[in-house]
Amino acid sequence: MRLPRASGILLHPTSLPGRFGIGDLGSEAHAFVDFLAETGQRWWQILPLGPTGYGNSPYQSYSSYAGNTLLISPERMVDDGWLDPADWKDYPSFPKGHVDFDGVIAAKDRLFRRAFKRFKPEHLGFETFLEDHSHWLEDYALFMALKEAHEGQAWYDWEHDLVVREPSALARWRKKLAEPIRYYQFVQYVFDRQWEAVRQACQEKAIQLIGDLPIFVAQDSADVWARPDLFQLDDEKRPLFVAGVPPDYFSADGQLWGNPLYRWEAHAAEKFAWWIARMKATTNRVDLVRLDHFRGFQAYWEVPADSPTAATGRWALGPGTAFLDALREGLAGLPLIAEDLGDITPEVEVLRDRFELPGMRVLQFAFGTESETEHHMPHRFVNHCVCYTGTHDNDTTVGWFRSEDVNTIQSAEDLEAERAFTLRYVGTNGDEIHWDMIRLGMVSVADTMIIPLQDILGLDGSARMNVPGRAQGNWGWRFQSGQLDPEITHRLADMTAAYSRWNGTPPLEYRRSQKQKDEESDLSADVADERR
Repeated sequence: MRLPRASGILLHPTSLPGRFGIGDLGSEAHAFVDFLAETGQRWWQILPLGPTGYGNSPYQSYSSYAGNTLLISPERMVDDGWLDPADWKDYPSFPKGHVDFDGVIAAKDRLFRRAFKRFKPEHLGFETFLEDHSHWLEDYALFMALKEAHEGQAWYDWEHDLVVREPSALARWRKKLAEPIRYYQFVQYVFDRQWEAVRQACQEKAIQLIGDLPIFVAQDSADVWARPDLFQLDDEKRPLFVAGVPPDYFSADGQLWGNPLYRWEAHAAEKFAWWIARMKATTNRVDLVRLDHFRGFQAYWEVPADSPTAATGRWALGPGTAFLDALREGLAGLPLIAEDLGDITPEVEVLRDRFELPGMRVLQFAFGTESETEHHMPHRFVNHCVCYTGTHDNDTTVGWFRSEDVNTIQSAEDLEAERAFTLRYVGTNGDEIHWDMIRLGMVSVADTMIIPLQDILGLDGSARMNVPGRAQGNWGWRFQSGQLDPEITHRLADMTAAYSRWNGTPPLEYRRSQKQKDEESDLSADVADERR
């Protein structure tokens, strides 16, 4: 799959501005779509959309299918008659620059339960929604209602008959929890309606969405509870081994993610049907999917469940070609970006290239002293790749370049050498290092350029989205209304047009003159004649 020459912005919806303490799918989401269109962007990249569990991480979700109801806009619920502006008169005041997750979760839950009291199940489309999503929604709604009844306790600590999903116990609890089950169905219905409205706005502006599918799922999730046979669990439904990565750029001990590992032979026996269904659910919401930790499909880091760090793990073979063959057949194509970062071997590259998946290049990785960083340098790019200044796991570009903290396995001397070489490469004094790096990516031959919004705004490390290996304090950054001012808008638009990444035809103010185009065409023709 070859992508057109274009650019876009990485911004999770929780980072949007808004009055309810967290970004949502209301007016600010639609305004951001307008900004993307105004600056010529083709892509809006987001993180996983699922309901977050431990640490509020989008990569530790209660479900592969459900939407994060914190993204529901109360203001949009007014249009359906479920809320009135008077309902949030007593809504708490929250910080504007970051998310107070505990406070927001409690406050929004109160609002949504108020809306649920006004909801009529015969509302247009609700029964159809239940039917279309029954393959996951029945288990998920029961799972969440049971968690509520057990005061948030993880499912593997519930009563034994619920842990093993004894049919009579499930039937008894479904009857007992009928009302909360319906509530969790309701908020998923609302999320689905609001997300479809955002997606429709994107389609009207020719904006496409890049989603994100985590390779692993959370142990405390409806996914594992519903299908424990697909995971490496012991008799008590606890993981035998967990996921992670070995020591790397981010952490000297590696990263211990803690997710249960798959029983790939069980998935293969079902022709990877669980994975195909999971991927279809994602592609129903977005146009293209970043397949997280792609190298794990060739070989993954297996850590004994009782290990204190990931350093004691070992590599185990993944499903490889058979998995991607099944996925391609089940999806009638592979609308994927391979997240091929980290310890990438020739075998991983062969797997990626066999299925013609674009890989990732990260400019913050380009200037280190290690030889394997060289393919992240723009002059080494291939066309068929996606270039980033940094990802959600990186510091902001300004933070990366200016921070005095040494939080990686690099030495202070290595960092100094890296920064000196960066300036030598970009040919500036680094006063606007974020624009220097954006320009490097924009001018490169990479078909796709994605820029975290923090870098467009020139923010320092306090705006970082995630610090890998840190269990708490991530995912909370938000930008504020007014930060996307006319100067930034014009500068991004001008650069997008100048480097032929505009989505469609640029406005007149950003077009090169026809005379200039004709002169360049004549020059190209003269050069071609000389070569002949």
